[in-house]
Amino acid sequence: MKEMIAGFKTFLVQGNLIELAVAFVMGLAFAAVVNSLVENLVTPIIAMIIGEPSLGSLDFEINNAVFRYGAFIDDVITFLATAAAIYFFVVIPYRSIMARMKSGAEPDATTKVCPECANAIPIEARRCGFCTTQLASV
Repeated sequence: MKEMIAGFKTFLVQGNLIELAVAFVMGLAFAAVVNSLVENLVTPIIAMIIGEPSLGSLDFEINNAVFRYGAFIDDVITFLATAAAIYFFVVIPYRSIMARMKSGAEPDATTKVCPECANAIPIEARRCGFCTTQLASV
């Protein structure tokens, strides 16, 4: 029984589970922010253009079956607005930040270390300028 409890404790504190839980909570929080952006900023702009805040009331009926095409259009608009918000406010800034981080990385090496004297010499060198050791051709 003690082994099972110890195993359960190990399971609870292992890195993958904690990272997954944090990612899940952050995903929920991010979803709330994106939904707020769409509902409070994008939808009013669409309402301003179309003239109605929602198309959900649009429908037609055939043989007592109600087809709510307005709600479907609302959902499509919400999906597209959410995708656009994520792309323009998350993906593009993230790519820009990652590109800046990569540009700050070390440039390609122009020197190498001599195996005998450990001095830096040009990468094209065939002989060390410090100790005159002949280097293996590359």
